[in-house]
Amino acid sequence: MLRDLMIDHAGPVLAAGGLLIGLGFGALAYRTNFCTMGALADFRTFGDRRRLHAWMLAIAVAMAGAQALSGCGVLAIDKSMYVGPTVNWAGAVLGGLMFGYGMVFAGGCATRNATRFGGGDLRGLVSLLLIGVFAYMAIGGVFGPARAALESATAVRVGSSLQTVPSLLGLPATGSGAVLGGIVALVLAAIAFGDRAFRASPMHVFAGFGVGLAVVAGWALTGIVFDEMADKPVAPVSLTFVRPAGDAIEWFSRFTALGLPGFGVTTLVGTVLGAFLAALASGRFRIVGFSGTDDTVRHLVGAALMGVGGVFATGCTIGQGITGVSTLAITSLVALAAILAGGWLGLGALERGLEATA
Repeated sequence: MLRDLMIDHAGPVLAAGGLLIGLGFGALAYRTNFCTMGALADFRTFGDRRRLHAWMLAIAVAMAGAQALSGCGVLAIDKSMYVGPTVNWAGAVLGGLMFGYGMVFAGGCATRNATRFGGGDLRGLVSLLLIGVFAYMAIGGVFGPARAALESATAVRVGSSLQTVPSLLGLPATGSGAVLGGIVALVLAAIAFGDRAFRASPMHVFAGFGVGLAVVAGWALTGIVFDEMADKPVAPVSLTFVRPAGDAIEWFSRFTALGLPGFGVTTLVGTVLGAFLAALASGRFRIVGFSGTDDTVRHLVGAALMGVGGVFATGCTIGQGITGVSTLAITSLVALAAILAGGWLGLGALERGLEATA
């Protein structure tokens, strides 16, 4: 059976599959300029909702796909890191605000910096490296004790049930996620397509569908090869970019000791390569560096905030904002709201700073 064969060779399957998914995602994100921070900036500055609605459509597609995979038994969504029995609300709020605020000053989220690097922008490379370093500092480094203490002091346990919206509403475990996820997905898609400008922009529509499907593909791959009886089970996951930035640094530094890279590392590498190929194909590849000291400082501070914030919030605009939200996890919804709020506050601060120096 194909699934048994994939489970028996889970390491190579996850590495190769992650690379392929990353390649497609990176090329798509680069060509369509998919960016959460950019979406907020478009809306705040010009009242343009098209990129915001592309992001909403991506959430809708990812949510419908993830819940359908769960309902069909392909994805053990209850085994993912997003839906445990505790709601880490304080980490989600603080980390989300930090991440959202930081992405404004770093020129975009972790995903955006990966595609920028692929297109030749060295600021993206520096930001990715710093995101990875600070992520590891928050996981088990100097910020680790503070993160663990905050979570221990504030996390709310929801009993034996999962911290998902269906569980919170007291809905039955079987089938309720697929029904509720389908309803929410339809509402989000209706809001997106209710915008005439969005409907008239094939690029934004394609971006929404494509990014959402990339997340579904990640869930499908990791769900298929998940084996709870394995010596070291690898929990189902999909696209996320903060911790993988740190994991990638470790893998490139310790390749001979670590062997094959994991799904997160190969999706990140694939995203950079996909953007690189798309930039070459479109004739847009250009080597770009920092414009000056202020630009450098903004990127460094923003990347550091994203690295720490992304770990506190257990994800980024993709990792929590789309992948996590597709599981209907309460913490993911809180983190998403905090990231958007942090981004909005960051845009205001950046505008005021630029006005002051003008």
